[in-house]
Amino acid sequence: MTIDQRILVSGVSGPIGKALLPELRKRGRIVRLVRGTVTGNDQISWNPAQALPPQQVEGFDIVIHLAGETVVGRWNAAKKARIRDTRVQGTKTLVESLTKTAHPPQVFICASAIGYYGDRGDEIMREESAPGSDFLAQVCREWETATQPATNAGIRTVNTRFGVILSRNGGALPKMLPPFRMGVGGRIGTGRQWMSWIHIADVVGAIEHALDNPSVSGAVNVVGPNPAMNAEFTRTLARALHRPAIVAMPAFAARVAFGEMGDALLLASQRVEAAKLTANGYRFQFEDLSAALAALLQS
Repeated sequence: MTIDQRILVSGVSGPIGKALLPELRKRGRIVRLVRGTVTGNDQISWNPAQALPPQQVEGFDIVIHLAGETVVGRWNAAKKARIRDTRVQGTKTLVESLTKTAHPPQVFICASAIGYYGDRGDEIMREESAPGSDFLAQVCREWETATQPATNAGIRTVNTRFGVILSRNGGALPKMLPPFRMGVGGRIGTGRQWMSWIHIADVVGAIEHALDNPSVSGAVNVVGPNPAMNAEFTRTLARALHRPAIVAMPAFAARVAFGEMGDALLLASQRVEAAKLTANGYRFQFEDLSAALAALLQS
């Protein structure tokens, strides 16, 4: 690990950003891309729809781009436009500025998601697998394509395809805990859809591994080594909370309650393998779902 680096980060208020910042501070000085008013000299104000003057992003060794509208919520036309634009247009404008600097960053890490693969049943997805065709898959394809000019400019670019991130500070787990703590949680639909989960500590570890290994580039699946079917995941979560998991949510109820988001996030099956991370020697801190949940619920 190199120290005294200059690091530019967007999306710092999300669960990944919150967990990652303390580790990045060990590497050097962090400057945050923020929307709205700047409150210190460690911040740069930006609008994802407008290109930054290149001099504002000049001289950074590392750029990590995590910003994007949350996918949680009913997907009406306006919500879907925000999901796409904050990711695709925001990445385009940032990359445009980075490639115009006299000294571009050595590495650019841009968030993506395993939504890239769509609903694929029991098929095992690796980085070279074909994309899906639903809304999230289309967004992820455009999102990753928006980073291509950085690669063309000689910047080592990593598209981190995040799985279901288990964290106490955001993401899926906090939203699941209340019904399970009340004993009314259970599988969704048939329960046979695969959930490619990863503990937040391994998300941070994977990003750091990508930063420190020059051979890592392109799409990287950031998922744990042992995905679980929804029925297994919900049973394991209930057991960790010492509660039953007997109240199933039928697929039609998920669709009525959540609309298109229910199909994409709750009912879709994505069995994803972290092939590149494993091949490049990353060692997971949490391989077992029970241990991962226990660590999060006890912390």
